[in-house]
This record gives sequence, C-alpha cells and structure tokens, in this order.
Amino acid sequence: MKNLKVIFEDNHIIVVEKTPNIPSQSDKTGDEDMLTIVKQYIKEKYNKPGNVYLGLVHRLDRPVGGVMVFAKTSKAASRLSEQVRKKIFEKKYLAVVDGKINNKKGTLEDYLYKDERNNISKVVSKEKRNSKLAKLDYEVLIYNEVKNLSLVEINLHTGRHHQIRVQLSNFGHSIFGDQKYGTRGQGKQIALWAYELTIEHPITKEKMVFKDLPEPVGTWCILKNF
Repeated sequence: MKNLKVIFEDNHIIVVEKTPNIPSQSDKTGDEDMLTIVKQYIKEKYNKPGNVYLGLVHRLDRPVGGVMVFAKTSKAASRLSEQVRKKIFEKKYLAVVDGKINNKKGTLEDYLYKDERNNISKVVSKEKRNSKLAKLDYEVLIYNEVKNLSLVEINLHTGRHHQIRVQLSNFGHSIFGDQKYGTRGQGKQIALWAYELTIEHPITKEKMVFKDLPEPVGTWCILKNF
C-alpha cells in the first residue's frame, strides 16, 4: 500500500490526497487505485475482517492530484451524492496554464461532446447531438513573466469529461503538461490540482472546507509566490 495522506477522518467520511497518475477507482489497466488504497488503509488501521465498505462519491482524472472525499457508510455516500446533484458539493482547482490571460477573472461557457472511442472531449456547437453545456469560472492568481505561465483558480459549475482541460485549451491557455490538450510541457506532469473541497458533513450538516496544495516543485514552483 502506498503512503496515504489523510486530511480528515471520522466515522462517516475520510478525506485524502489523491496521488497524480493513480486512478480514482479500478479500471481496465488493473493498476492500483485510490478506492482500493483507502479501503486497505481502513482495513489495516481498524483491523477489520472481510470486505470494507467505502463509497466513491466523485472522481478525479487519473493524471490529476488533490483532495478526494470517500464515504465510510452507505448513508454518508447517499447524502454526499445528493450534495453533488444539488451542487452543494464544490471543488476548486489550481492550474498552471500557458501564456498571460488578459482578463484577470472570467467565465467560460462551451458545449462539449465526448468522443468515447478516443476518450477525448471537444468544443462543439450547441446544436450538435449529445453535446452538453460546460461552465467554469477562472481567476488569475499569479503571472510568471519569465516562464510566460499563469497560475489560475478554477471553480466548476458543471462536471463534464475533461472539462477544465478542454475548455482552457480552447480558450488559448492550455494546461502545462497536458498530454492530450496541451501545447507546452509535453512529457511533464499535468499542472492541474484539486486543491479545495467544500461539503456539508453528511450527518452533522456542518459546512466543511478541506484544502491541499501540491509540493512547490517543478512546474508548481509558481506556488512559492502564492
């Protein structure tokens, strides 16, 4: 089992840092995944026999790191899933993108179509069949003139496939290290991180905000000025 960074844990939920390049749940690659890692952590910590229940409430793309919450009971899973549907559940991301963005704050609205065969999404016209509205807000936090890179905070309104990546690329400011939609940083780790998660506790209803930043190394050195 890999070293697991636990941000918060009680009897109902566990909040952890997802390591980049580990899938949120098992997939066809058969590689170790976060759901299995957290289950194993609970099994070992509490010496639980048999299968451990753990509810997957949301996902992060495989190359993306950051905050994830899992439900330790079926009741918590149901209530957190309801928060996702009602948009009470909020995720904010940090991204390092190519170039200088002229407007410090803005909203991107596009219609996206998911190409299942190639596992990519594309910006298309509203009229295209099976296209879905994608909306996000962005705010530029830092611009590094030497490297011509910007640190941007992203607040999602919708949760489409590869949404942040494809919308920023279409905007002309692709994420550094994005192997599918990017222009710069090929061969590098994608500079996209889920750094803030806001939920209501599924039992107490208390508003909870969890934050987690990547290590300020490599592309994320830009965080030293954050």
